[in-house]
Parts: sequence; structure tokens; C-alpha cells
Amino acid sequence: MSSSGYSDDELLKWIKDPEHFNYGFNLLMRQYREELYWFIRKMLLSHDDSDDVLQDSFIKVYHNILKFRAESSIETWLYSIAYRTSIDFLKKKQRRMMIPIYSMSEVLESQLKADPYFDGDEAEKKLQQALAKLPDRQREVFILSYFEEMPLKEVAHILDLSLGAVKASAHLAREKIKKFIED
Repeated sequence: MSSSGYSDDELLKWIKDPEHFNYGFNLLMRQYREELYWFIRKMLLSHDDSDDVLQDSFIKVYHNILKFRAESSIETWLYSIAYRTSIDFLKKKQRRMMIPIYSMSEVLESQLKADPYFDGDEAEKKLQQALAKLPDRQREVFILSYFEEMPLKEVAHILDLSLGAVKASAHLAREKIKKFIED
């Protein structure tokens, strides 16, 4: 159950009732909007891009919520959608800007430096720069496991990876971030 107090079952009850679908969906959005925004923001680093991807994510949720099979929590399902939408956005941006794959971390780092909405202290900025330099998979695993405090099993489900691959990526990410910050 999230901070607003509604359980998955309560939200789904509202959403599955045709007369209360919009009310239930608005509750869902209010309940998860902020945490999904910050998850996306950690991946994209740009406020404007994160707002766009959050909106796109909720549009996908709106069109697919009635197909939700409750094999995982709503939160895990929402994170999966936000994750895939973020990755699709980054791929489109990469193609549009004709950026080689290995240069995307440089683009993310420059966006972080130019973002007027970023007001973190120097330590936070250093951590975000370290994250921007990580390979995509390691960055994604680190964000979900460290910032979102998700169990590695849930991270594996969201990213559609084996638990072993997630553990290895988490370890490598921690080591690289530690080294970057120490240097």
C-alpha cells in the first residue's frame, strides 16, 4: 500500500467499475505520480523529458489497466511501464540526435549540468554524474534497487532479467560509482 492509503485491491475495485473508472484512475495517478516522476527523472535527468515520459506512461496505463492481471503489484506494473517508456524515449532521442550508443552518457551528463530544475548539492550532482556514466543496464538496476529501494527480485521482474544478472549489475554499478566518487 502506498502513502495515500489505497491498496491495489481498492484501486482496482474503483477502476474495474465502469461508473467509477475515471475516479479510480485519478486515485491511481495521484497515488503514484510523484514516485514515478522521480524514477523517470533519475533515468532521463531532464525535468521536461521526465514530464513528457510520465504523461506517456500514464496514457499507456490508461489504455491497459483493464488488462492488468495482478501477477505483480500495481506498483511493479507501473514501474515496468515507466521503465519501458523511458527506454523507448532514450532510444528515439538517440536516433533523432544521431548519437552513437557509447556517447549517450555524455548527453545525459550535459543535460544534468544544463537542467535549471536540478538544485542538488555537490554530492548529489557527483552521484548523478556517476550514474550518467554507467552502462544503461547497470544504471537502471542501481536506480531501482538503491533509489527506489526495490528488492532485487522485483527489479529482475521489471527489467525482465534473471536475478543473477541483476545482482551482478547491482554489484558492478556500486563499484563503478564508488570509484567515480573517490577519484
